[in-house]
Amino acid sequence: MSIPLLEQPTTEKLVTLRGISWEQFKIISAQLENNREVRLTYLAGVMEIMSPVGDKHEYVKTTLGYLLEAYMRELGIRFYGRGGFTLEEPGYASGTPDESYCIGSNKETPDIVIEVIVTSGTINRKELYKPSQVPEVWFWKSNRIQIFRLNQACEYEQVDRSEFFPDLDPTLLLRYLTMPDQYDAVQEFVQVIRNQQQSRE
Repeated sequence: MSIPLLEQPTTEKLVTLRGISWEQFKIISAQLENNREVRLTYLAGVMEIMSPVGDKHEYVKTTLGYLLEAYMRELGIRFYGRGGFTLEEPGYASGTPDESYCIGSNKETPDIVIEVIVTSGTINRKELYKPSQVPEVWFWKSNRIQIFRLNQACEYEQVDRSEFFPDLDPTLLLRYLTMPDQYDAVQEFVQVIRNQQQSRE
């Protein structure tokens, strides 16, 4: 099977391939099934093979998850962590977020998916989750958090805050994501949230 290799920026551990059929993608996916060092993404004939870049990706992903979970626990918001599991639209799209959550009840499709972008690829990652109608897609990139909400026209539009957490300012999350000590960051964040709650009562 001949696959045209378009770009391979070795320093960024990203390979982009075009003209890949769904059948070819599934064959490659099966061959790499047990390789946890790579993540495959497919959208309309374009496939990306990416290796998460160093500790930064994992640190941001894990810390952001800890902060969100601490927030939901403090406010008594029922949630179910779904982690990184693959969402597919056979023949068209396949994507695996870094983290995902169901809010209120456990559902087949998560309410929030989170992508930590250290290396930008060519695939529009919002399009990956449109077929599954994931309500919100969050991106962390270059020390910014962007939240996109699926509207009635089934298009993602950027919003300032999550509809699930209208009182949570994303800049507050960023402040604690940049702290060097993860444990202290979560502890201080929880105290800030408690203080905010007490001031509203």
